[in-house]
Amino acid sequence: MNYHFGRGWSRLTPYLMLLPGIAFYFLISLGPSLATSVYSLTDATGLKGAAVHWLGLANYKEFLMMGQASKDNMAALGRTLIFCFFVTTLQFGLGLATAVILNNPRIRLRNFFRTLYFMPVILGAVIQGMIWSLFLYPMGGPVAKLLALFGAHSEFFGGLPSEAFAWVIVVQIWANMGVTMVIFLAGLQTIPSELYEAARIDGANTWQVFSNVTWPLLTPSVNTNLLLNIIGSLQAWQLFLVLLGYRNGTQVLGYLIYATGFGQTSGSVTSSFRQGYAAAASMILFALVLVIGMLTQTLLRRREERIMG
Repeated sequence: MNYHFGRGWSRLTPYLMLLPGIAFYFLISLGPSLATSVYSLTDATGLKGAAVHWLGLANYKEFLMMGQASKDNMAALGRTLIFCFFVTTLQFGLGLATAVILNNPRIRLRNFFRTLYFMPVILGAVIQGMIWSLFLYPMGGPVAKLLALFGAHSEFFGGLPSEAFAWVIVVQIWANMGVTMVIFLAGLQTIPSELYEAARIDGANTWQVFSNVTWPLLTPSVNTNLLLNIIGSLQAWQLFLVLLGYRNGTQVLGYLIYATGFGQTSGSVTSSFRQGYAAAASMILFALVLVIGMLTQTLLRRREERIMG
């Protein structure tokens, strides 16, 4: 059989066509990732003219095992997992419920509501944070005024660390639920209507139709959404920067990496420029995302094989 691109040097044509994309990927993604792994073994600060010394695994040892800082890092790691659990669970459930409701052709203005729920996705983290900061402003914001009618008061993002952390979870879900909804809508629209008609003829009620027809056939969408939600929430940090700043008791690992590497300052708290140390922390976060992502992928693949065959 003749080779499609000819003979001789012409056989290199597909590789030459792929070369620009591969080079761009290396420059933008793979290259910086490899550089981060090397930086994590140094005391690099990122400051112009500062000397860089080889430290080996000292940054990892300090992050995981040395003094109060390591305890704070482990606390941030725990908050990252808590954040991931609540965001993934609630965003997944709300996105699925919204998609099922808005997939019903009897719902009036359903395209309007689809657009409305997706709109927060197109806003950047800064705009999302500003909207909610104004909305929850404790000195005259809309929610504060509503609470005042019942004699209640809340500092929202300025209150207890646990309260502020919970509000960031709310904003994170609001900002990204539209993507989850759209993926589920796409999956719902691939399910043949004949299957629903057959189930109803057999006497299935609404829950039985959902659990025996909709849910199994949504498996590809379920897998995609779970992975995206888990990975996205583990890596989240922008909203913490915009809404809370560098505040003890609220940092997640992603924000701790940013603050350590770029000298984040908030009030009287200042973190140093330690990009080598931040690189080590980012490698730990990468390992966490990789392990949880691979475990989730394995479990979802087994579930898909069991359901879909």
